[in-house]
Amino acid sequence: MIVESLRGRDLLTLQDLSPEEIEALIRLAAEMKRDRGRYGGSLAGKSIAMIFEKPSTRTRVSMEVAARELGANPLYLRSDELQLARGEEISDTARVLSRYVHLITARVRRHQDIEELARWAAVPVVNALSDIDHPLQTLADLLTIWERFGRFRGLKIAWIGDGNNVCNSTLIGASKLGIHVSIASPKGYEPNRRYLEYAMENARRSDCEVEVLEDPEEAVGDADVVMTDVFVSMGMEAEREVREKVFLPRYRVDEALLAKAKPHAIFMHPLPAQKGKEVARDVIEGERSAAWDQAENRLHTAKAVFASILG
Repeated sequence: MIVESLRGRDLLTLQDLSPEEIEALIRLAAEMKRDRGRYGGSLAGKSIAMIFEKPSTRTRVSMEVAARELGANPLYLRSDELQLARGEEISDTARVLSRYVHLITARVRRHQDIEELARWAAVPVVNALSDIDHPLQTLADLLTIWERFGRFRGLKIAWIGDGNNVCNSTLIGASKLGIHVSIASPKGYEPNRRYLEYAMENARRSDCEVEVLEDPEEAVGDADVVMTDVFVSMGMEAEREVREKVFLPRYRVDEALLAKAKPHAIFMHPLPAQKGKEVARDVIEGERSAAWDQAENRLHTAKAVFASILG
């Protein structure tokens, strides 16, 4: 069943959800995956505005399909086609869209912009990616982990590479559910400090451990899941040469590094991937890769979020 406690609420970060609410969303998404038609039409008559400041494949397609399978009408809105591009204040856009639609999702460059949107909107707002958080990706990742292991508590995730937005949201989701997290990042590329503080407090409550290291081999020891992401995210292209010198080859996930994790460990990547950079081609294309399950699960977790918030 839908997660009633989320009805009418924003989803800007998983830090705002209880462990029970996160687990309930995962269970609902798994149910929706088993029977894609069961909740069909449940959001008939609803409209969802989807603002995109950045290009997207998985986020856009998964959310549009999710909305349509639930019977809602998705409205894809490129930011350069809105009056935002001509200087309209976010508060004005939020108040106007609230008169038209029942939910707003936004993929933004700055996290403060999604917070501003939510502050002024009279309808729920969902973060479809910001520069410091990506809750929808982490929900899909957690569903993937649940499918592979049937549990959360006591597992260990090793994150290798840049402490970016996906890393931040992984820290929050994992620590809420009692999953140990070991981050291996070069100095200066660690996760967001505020999110790390959140994760430490979450870990204290859920009885797990969170650590930030520099050594990838130390981080993957005893890991059940090895995760990474691109070293050069969208908007950072000017830093490519510097970043690649910092991260390569030490932070590339290859077979040798993966072999230091548990024998049953899986590899995860939110995609898109730069094969040969942050991950070796034979790893992401190998039998231990769950990247394609993660991508598919973006659909089912988006459906769970939409159905629960709009009821």
